[in-house]
Formats: sequence, structure tokens, C-alpha cells
Amino acid sequence: MTATPGNPPTIVLVGHGMVGQRFLEALAERGLTGTHRVVVLCEEPRPAYDRVQLTSYFSGKTPEDLSLTDMAFIEEHGIELRVGDPAETIDREARKVTARSGLVVEYDVLVLATGSYPFVPPVPGKDAEGCFVYRTIEDLLAIEEYAKNATTGAVVGGGLLGLEAAGALKGLGLTSHIVEFAPRLMPVQVDEGGGAALLRTIEEMGLSVHTGVGTQEIVTGADGAVTGMKLSDGSELAADLVVFSAGVRPRDQLARDCGLAVGERGGISVDERCRTVTDERVFAIGECALASDGRVYGLVAPGYEQAETAAATIADDEASFTGADLSTKLKLLGVDVASFGDAHGTAEDCLDVVYSDSRAGLYKKLVVGRDGTLLGGILIGDAEAYGTLRAFTGSVPPVSPESLVLPAGAGAPAQLGPAALPDDAVICSCHNVTKGTIRGAVTEHSCTTVPEVKKCTRAGTGCGSCVKVLGQLVTAELEASGVEVDKGLCGCFAQTREELYEIVGALRITSYRELLDRHGREGARGGEGCEVCKPAVGSIIASLAPAIGASGYVLDGEQAALQDTNDHFLANLQRNGSYSVVPRIPGGEIAPEKLIVIGEIARDFGLYTKITGGQRIDMFGARVEQLPLIWARLVDAGFESGHAYGKSLRTVKSCVGQTWCRYGVQDSVRMAIDLELRYRGLRSPHKLKSAVSGCARECAEAQSKDFGVIATSNGWNLYVGGNGGATPRHADLLAQDLSDAELVRLIDRFLMFYIRTADKLERTSTWLERIPGGLDHVRDVVVHDSLGICDELESLMRAHVSHYRDEWAETINDPEKLARFVSFVNAPDTPDPVVGFVPERDQMKPDLPLLDIGRRPASADDLLEGSTRR
Repeated sequence: MTATPGNPPTIVLVGHGMVGQRFLEALAERGLTGTHRVVVLCEEPRPAYDRVQLTSYFSGKTPEDLSLTDMAFIEEHGIELRVGDPAETIDREARKVTARSGLVVEYDVLVLATGSYPFVPPVPGKDAEGCFVYRTIEDLLAIEEYAKNATTGAVVGGGLLGLEAAGALKGLGLTSHIVEFAPRLMPVQVDEGGGAALLRTIEEMGLSVHTGVGTQEIVTGADGAVTGMKLSDGSELAADLVVFSAGVRPRDQLARDCGLAVGERGGISVDERCRTVTDERVFAIGECALASDGRVYGLVAPGYEQAETAAATIADDEASFTGADLSTKLKLLGVDVASFGDAHGTAEDCLDVVYSDSRAGLYKKLVVGRDGTLLGGILIGDAEAYGTLRAFTGSVPPVSPESLVLPAGAGAPAQLGPAALPDDAVICSCHNVTKGTIRGAVTEHSCTTVPEVKKCTRAGTGCGSCVKVLGQLVTAELEASGVEVDKGLCGCFAQTREELYEIVGALRITSYRELLDRHGREGARGGEGCEVCKPAVGSIIASLAPAIGASGYVLDGEQAALQDTNDHFLANLQRNGSYSVVPRIPGGEIAPEKLIVIGEIARDFGLYTKITGGQRIDMFGARVEQLPLIWARLVDAGFESGHAYGKSLRTVKSCVGQTWCRYGVQDSVRMAIDLELRYRGLRSPHKLKSAVSGCARECAEAQSKDFGVIATSNGWNLYVGGNGGATPRHADLLAQDLSDAELVRLIDRFLMFYIRTADKLERTSTWLERIPGGLDHVRDVVVHDSLGICDELESLMRAHVSHYRDEWAETINDPEKLARFVSFVNAPDTPDPVVGFVPERDQMKPDLPLLDIGRRPASADDLLEGSTRR
């Protein structure tokens, strides 16, 4: 499209949701942000965020985590983004848009991406206090706040969002009901058999489901707040919080007001290029648009395709939108639910192939044509094959339909890998990326990893359901191209860390030398190994020590040679060559007498002291030869090693909990102490941090930890995979409302499964995102024992707990081990002359100029002159 000469033409985007943001990206990809002024009028108080993952807010994600908007992108492309300032009127004749603030913007092109609004049935009491909709982050914040004083919640609507809303209410500690007018849950996506399987599974989770009934009235009390619901069958339901999730309607009022044509049931009428049929300068995309095929699309993938079509049309490129794939894969209340193609079998002469196991909550149906063409399907309880089956839709699979639905162990299930898919098979429906495009990213653009392919093709950056197939394709294409995909730990071992763990455990190998000579690469056997595998194997042996009969003490025999500098001296090396001393303070609780001991030691040895974020007291500046002297006094006072130097449990933080805090609902300090004492000394692929919060206010920051615990009125919620530091990640909810025993049992399993399967130096956050199946797989293994290994995992943890010995207590009582704590082996009584200190703020700090290259003092006396002597 062209504009009159002069000022650059202006594109006004009304709405900034997921589709609106994709439209902006499509403009930038075509260079239009460099030639046009782009103005965005956004109603919500925040930029675009991931509405598909909205419910993850209740699993620990923050609004910032959900954001899809990189402000650097907005600034780089000069986009004028106005949040909280929606368009209120459109003057098509003058080509002007007026915003709520009074701002008037003239446009050359207007794009409406106003989305949809929740449908609230016109029942009496629908606007009462305690009634909510489930659509935006602000809706969720309001529900969360109101739920603090509620006990029972009811959700009107048993569709996608309705089930998510019910799960959210349950997670907030409310007894939850689902009311669905249709005879089954998710009536649009699943058939009667799938609905029955879904119903059984959800009811087993403790939710009450009422199908085939409608809401007649919202009952209120004298104060005007919700107290219950009257249903169409004459029954009543007690509830003090109601969420309406009964579908959505296109948000097209702005279009109606300015004379744009809309459909009979709503939606702004557009042509194949997403231009409105009324005005070629106005486009509509996403849930507000009635596409040329007569449908309003409520999924994000069609919206993205419409956004790209509109951007291409504005750039005078060829593009059209004539319809989209409505395939869906979701995890609802922990249950896999997927449908694709002609899921309900509406095609003439089609046949159903069904596998159902009500006891296991499984339901799989494939719809096939008479000629064997796969037309569609429904998967409940197990959607592992969704990516492959969806890609085969419209073609005849190379195996029989029966073998595609049978689970492992029932007959001979077909294993259809990426090689069986045709190049034109769509792998990522969000961005319409085919297998051929992904292959091209590897062969033509030299991509060798999934992140590189994601960046190159955008595959896997939408809903994420295709990431597993994407990884399989990348690996298969690399191997087909002759690129050896070496998954070995290092140059010494062809096995992964996980495989070495299994070898050590199964064969009870207790030494690195034996493992290298028996299972190392041919050229590495008989050698010395490397700095990658030695500490990794040392950690594996230490983790399995009680089970395989090895010493759990890291400085015993050969184990000592496998450790890095920190473990070698059981202390963290600091930048000037001194070490830190960090005694364990379980749960952050410490008696005054022990505080005095720490103060006296710090004073006597001239140590710098600092309270850490992990609720401990660090003492810095100890020389290596002073470590045993310091630790002898600490052990005598009842302290243990805090393992600040090891890849093991560091701390379990806590708030004061219900003992002291008026908001606390459980004894968080007691639980934190119990957990820290249970898992102390547990060697793992990377350090482990934990915390226990006594209520939902989360003062202990449990959701930023490898495993975090938050108290509820019904018990404990367990979160896993969190991480602070340079790459923060909120932990994911693994299980909720656990008793003390259930909580400990699940943490035992989680930690041992992580230790068993993680890569070297891999934090739980990275591991959780890398491991096939992610959180869902970990939950299946840890909570539901899908692999049948939980007894073994629990046994390994019991062995660790019963065999725990404090490393420093053992060290100070063994003269042979004490001999290593010297700066110079040939001059054990001589301290390192480079380790010096100067005063600062009533303490001391390293004398860093001494570390300058070429400036080594001639003698200790020269060094100490002007410095703090000790």
C-alpha cells in the first residue's frame, strides 16, 4: 500500500495481545517499521503477554514471566506503544482514531486486533460481588485476592478455560465445582468417549463436575456477595466465588460503531487478505475477525497466520488466509488432552479406531477414511504421539491405525519417527513451519541445535507442543547429513552422565579408575582422565556411595584426586587465595550461644563476616592452614559443614511461619530444618537450594529454588525447577496440598530422579526444560511412578540419610587428612605471602594490589607491613 508524499504513512494497531504482537514482528520482518510510523493503542495496563499460558500464573509464573513483549524490540523499531489507552472511536472518512486519553491519530492503515470478551450468561446475580471472568492477568489477580476469604468456588463452563479456572481455584485451596451445560466436558474438542475419560480423571482429582445442567441464578447474601448457585435441574450449589468461563465472543463493537460489516453472530467480516470487506484500509485479525471461510478462530495459531497475512498485504506481498488447522494439545489439570483434524468424524464413510482404558484414564480415537487416510483424532490421558499423528493427517500412515493407538505392551505399537513424515508435513502449526523448512535450517543454514532452529524458523516458539518432534527432527537430520552427534560426557567417555550413573549403580563400581578402564573410550583407557569427567564421576560415586559400598567421604583415597579446588579443602576459594568458612544453620534458625561462637571465631581469626541471602553467616579470609583450627572450634560448638563448597544441598531458607507470623498457616521453620537435615551432604550434578514459606505471601522466596515449599491451609505445595542468579526461572508446581509425609516422599523421589538423569553441572531448572516431556514427565515419574522406580529412588535417599557423616568432623579427627591443609607441601608451616588484607568499615578486605602480576613481596614481613596482622 502507498501513501501520499510527505510524512511517513501511519499504521495504527488497535489491541496488543498475542496476535497484535505477532503482527508487529511481521511488520519488522518486512522492513515496514523502518518506512512507516507504527502506533499501538492497548487497553490493558501491560503489553502483550502469553494468554495461552495464563493459568501458569497460579503455578508460580509472574506477569513478567508471561510477557511476550521485548521492550528493546519496541524501541529499536520506533513503535509508539500506549498501554492503558484503548481506541474509543474510529472516523473512517477522516481516517482518524481517538483514544481514551484524547489522543487523535491519523492513519493510512488501521489494523483491528481487539480480540474477544468473555460471555457471561444473562442470569440473575451475575454481577454480584464474588463473580469473576477468566480472561486477563488482572482477572487472575482479582480472583487470587478474593479467594483468600473464600472456601468454595464454582466455574460456569467446562471448556478449555473453564477446566483451567477450576484447577486454579483448587490450587488456591478452594473446594471446586465445574458446571457445564453440555452433556460432557470440552464438548467442542472431544467426543462422548473422550469426555467420559476426562470426567473420571478430573473427579479423581477432587473436583466436582456437574454436566447437562445450566446456571439459573447466582444466589447472594444480605451483603450482596455470592453465596451459591441455582441450577437448571432444581439443585443448589453452595459457593462464595464464581468464575464465568462459558466461551467468548468477538470484540467487534468498535467496528460496528464505525460502520464496518460484521457477521450475524459477530466478528468483523474480512476477505482472504484480512482486509475488511467494507474498507480496504482497515484490517481485522485474531479473535475479532470473521474470516473469509465464515469462521471466527479462537486459537493463537490461526491468529498468527492472519497477522502475517495482513502484514504481507500491507507490504504488497502475496498472501492469503482461507482457513486454519484447529488441532489442539493441552495439559488440563495435569491431563493430556489433544484433538486434531476431523476429530468428530464428520466426513462421509469415515471409520473410528478406538482404544479405551477407563482404569488408566486413557482414551484414543483415530478417524480414518475408507482408503486408510488419517482424518483426525482425539487423545486423552496420553498425547505423546500428537505431534506425529497431526503431521500425518490427510495422508495414509505407513502402519495400520490400530498400531498407532495401542499403548506400549499391548500388541506391537508402531514407533513412527521423524523419517516417516513427508517434507510438507506441518510440524509447528503456530507458525506453519513444515518438516522441510526444519530440515533446511539444518542443511542450508547450518543450525545444529534446537535453539538455533527455533531462532531460524520460529518453530517451537508458540505453544511449544511441537518441541519434542522438533528435537527428533534436528537430531535425525544431523545424523542423516553425516554429522556425528556425540552425546558422550567428554573425550574420555562415550556415555552420557546419566548412562554412567546407571553403570556405576548397576555394577557397583567404586572407583574412577575402574570405570575409565572398563567403560571409557578406547583411547582413554589407562589414561588419567580429564577435568570434565573426574569431578562428574566423583559426584556420581558420592551420590551412590551407600548403595554401592563406597566411602561417602569425598577426601578418601582416590576420591580426593577427583575433586576440584573447593572440595579439595572443603571450603570456597576466594579471589586473593583465602577461603570462606560457612557453617550450616538449618532453616536459618540459630541460638544466641552459637551466634556468640561465630563472633568469637571471626574476631580471633580476623575474619570478614557477612549474613547471606541463604540465611547463614559467612566468614571470609581464612588461610588454608587456619581452616582445621577454625572448624575444630565450630564442630566443638555443634556446627556442621554448610557444604557451600560442594555441588550439594546449600540451604533451606524459611520465614518464621505460623509460630510467630499472623499470616502463617504452617510451621515453616520446623519443616525447613527437617528438610535441611535430611538432605545435607547430598551430592548432586549441581548445587541445590531450597526454601519453605509459611503462607502464600512467599517471604522465603520458595519459587526461586530448586525445590520450594509453600504452606497452604490444607498442607504444603511443592514447587520444583526454580533458579535465581543470571538466568532466573520461577519454579513449577509439582504437587499440592501434601501432608508432611507426602511432601518428604515426593522430594526424596524428585531429588534422586534429578541426580540420576541430569547432565554434568546441570541445575534443576535447565534439567527440567531439557528432559523429554519436561515437568509433565517428571510429575508422571515422581508422583505417579510411571516408570516403577519410586521404591528404588526412596531407598537410595534412605541410604543417604542413614549414612550421612559430617565431612569436617571426620577431617579434624584424622591427622592424615589434616596434612593437606597447607599452602606449600615442602614448607607446611609457611603461609602464602600473597594472602594479605587491609582494613575497611571496621572489618578487613583482600589487599588486591598484591595480586598484580610481577608484584610478589620479598618476605612475609614486607607483606604485612601496613596490613592487618593476624
